[in-house]
Amino acid sequence: MSPRLQLLFEQLPNLLGGHLSLAVPAIFVGVLISVPLGILCVKSATIRGPVMTVISLVQTVPSIALLAIMVAILGGTIGYRPAFVALLVYSILPIVRNTIVGLDGVDPAMREAARAVGMRPAQQLLQVELPLAFPVILAGIRTATVWVVGIATLSTPVGAPSLGNYIFSGLQLRDWQRVLFGCVATMTLSLVLDQLIALIETSLQKRRMGLVWGATAALAGLLAVGLGPQLFRSTATGFAGMAAGNGSPAATSPTVAPPPLAGQTISIGAKGFTEQLILTELIADRIQAAGGVAKRLGNMGSTIVFDALAKNTVDVYVDYTGTLWSTVLKEPEPIGRAAMRVAVAGRLYDDYGIVSLGSLGFENTYALVVQAGEASGRGLQGIADLTPLADQLRIGGDPEFFGRPEWQRVRSLYQLEGIKQVGMDSTFMYQAVADGQVDLAAGFSTDGRIDAFGLAVLDDPEEAFPPYDAVLLLSPAAAENRPLVAALRPLVNRFSVAAMRAANRSVDEDGLTPRDAAKQLFAAPSTSARLPEPPPASAGTAGSQPVPQ
Repeated sequence: MSPRLQLLFEQLPNLLGGHLSLAVPAIFVGVLISVPLGILCVKSATIRGPVMTVISLVQTVPSIALLAIMVAILGGTIGYRPAFVALLVYSILPIVRNTIVGLDGVDPAMREAARAVGMRPAQQLLQVELPLAFPVILAGIRTATVWVVGIATLSTPVGAPSLGNYIFSGLQLRDWQRVLFGCVATMTLSLVLDQLIALIETSLQKRRMGLVWGATAALAGLLAVGLGPQLFRSTATGFAGMAAGNGSPAATSPTVAPPPLAGQTISIGAKGFTEQLILTELIADRIQAAGGVAKRLGNMGSTIVFDALAKNTVDVYVDYTGTLWSTVLKEPEPIGRAAMRVAVAGRLYDDYGIVSLGSLGFENTYALVVQAGEASGRGLQGIADLTPLADQLRIGGDPEFFGRPEWQRVRSLYQLEGIKQVGMDSTFMYQAVADGQVDLAAGFSTDGRIDAFGLAVLDDPEEAFPPYDAVLLLSPAAAENRPLVAALRPLVNRFSVAAMRAANRSVDEDGLTPRDAAKQLFAAPSTSARLPEPPPASAGTAGSQPVPQ
């Protein structure tokens, strides 16, 4: 077995346990809610219409959107709770619908016979109607099980580990073996659960109780195997961690003082692209070197991870000043690079209690990229050169980009309203430009694939894109943790754009793991051609914030 495949199997128990700990309770609670609700709908025509309408409408909400909505409803909470609630909602419709169909399908003669022998309504329901409707209800439970197991893979973006970690990390790392492994594992789990429930259903109908108990024991055994790691491990593998394996804090000798972060678990948030995976590993290495346990929560959207930081659900993550300026602070016009760093730091502290520890030393701005040969042939040097060609062009970019105010500003300043937008995952957009499937893409200035695919970056003379300095953010609670602040300070103002681009390329093109790329990046000599850190504003001003010690 290859080392990469061996690593995938080593991560399987924890991720399978995370998946089962989401799916099984959601289905179980869904049954407890849906069957009584279905009975109520059968008994009351007044309730039936509105209930089915609401359930059906909720079911039409895209699953990834429902997960994000649950994060917002739960006050920015990420992890298990929003994922569980979303899966619970998705389990309800098929069970309610099949409960109604099953009870409606009971032969009226059987009801008449029950009444004739003097059964009360409750006895009639429990002893006649539900047993006759049970096969149909169980079919609804089977449908809900398949749905929930599949949808649970989408819990990764809200910080709940699942088999989806394989898929999301594989897409970002362009590791198709990882993606396929995650898909096969999810499909296998769905089929096994479906067939075990089907066996219970058919065995009950034939009154073969030995098979019923055997299938039930097999279900219990599967749950025990899957949930065992969750019950006996103190931490779960997060998204970034599964890309390279979790490190563990150094053992502490009882004869020496414990490390400064001994016994502490620090949650690291991350967005869903290669650079964030590498930066997560950089932060994790610093935490583990100080004796702490790093819990990685990755592939999260910009607003989800920021809200989690503000709520102290995430302790630390790296964001970008331009993103914070436009998306969080809702500022329509960019300002100078140094001024933006000061303003962002002050506003985050004043409005949210979040502390910016400082810039990592590089800027990762949005950049419109084209084929180098196409740029040379058409004389494309800056974004303004696209204006007369806008109606003929297609631009690829991740869906988040096309909804951002920066893109609206670029379209307005350079008159690109006629350009056709093609949404895609950032994993695919550079290849799409290189292959001519789109004419240009909204890339990132530190992405190693710009060089790897022979692409050219168009100038932005109007400075439509704001500055995007990578800054290290601490939650209000984490900012008070002096050992954590001390452990992370060596990352401030340390890395250049060239070094970050090389690290990204080593993962995207050379097959290095994010963890190994992070170690190489930190070990490389620090460069000094970066913008100096601005001094903190004086107390009482809009830009004031404490300087963590």
